[in-house]
Amino acid sequence: MSTEPRAAAHRSPRLPRDERRAQLLAAALEVFAANGFHGAAMDEIAETAQVSKPVLYQHFPSKRDLYIALLDSHLAALTDLMRSALASTTDNRERVNAVIRAYFDFIAADHQAHRLVFQSDLVNDPEVASRLETFNRGFSEAIAEVIASDTRLPLVEAQLLGRGLAGMAQVSARYWLEKSTSLEIDVAADLVARLAWKGISRFPKEA
Repeated sequence: MSTEPRAAAHRSPRLPRDERRAQLLAAALEVFAANGFHGAAMDEIAETAQVSKPVLYQHFPSKRDLYIALLDSHLAALTDLMRSALASTTDNRERVNAVIRAYFDFIAADHQAHRLVFQSDLVNDPEVASRLETFNRGFSEAIAEVIASDTRLPLVEAQLLGRGLAGMAQVSARYWLEKSTSLEIDVAADLVARLAWKGISRFPKEA
């Protein structure tokens, strides 16, 4: 009879480093989304990932390091979605539609990731806040370039409108996810995109 502890039988097999890291991040997302940063424990993350704590600590020296890595991963994914949406067409109206839809798709595909990024109990931490601001600034400035091109507004004014439009996308998508479950994503994203474009299109073309 084997003397190996019972828990070991349930541990994940040995994986390449990148695959193990992805597995640990997925487990961490589940635990952080359920309990928040402060309520999450490395023991629980290791158990969810079916690895030992030493394996977890080999990849992430602390719970904070794990959270930051997870945050960076999801912000990078969302940034890629936004860039792809902006590059998908040269028509500015369609660009606005694509950006709004991309945001809705992100939140619909992985609502846990969205809560981790934008509703964590660590959002006021200086390092986390800095990362979020870098993302939000990049998101809004990319939209501002579209607005400036279409309206010929000064860039500083277009940046303000870009920040407002980015905020509209985030708040409306989160509301849709939590409150408007009977509303199809196509309808919801189109409504917000039409509202955004109608507002932008009223600005004069002249500087």
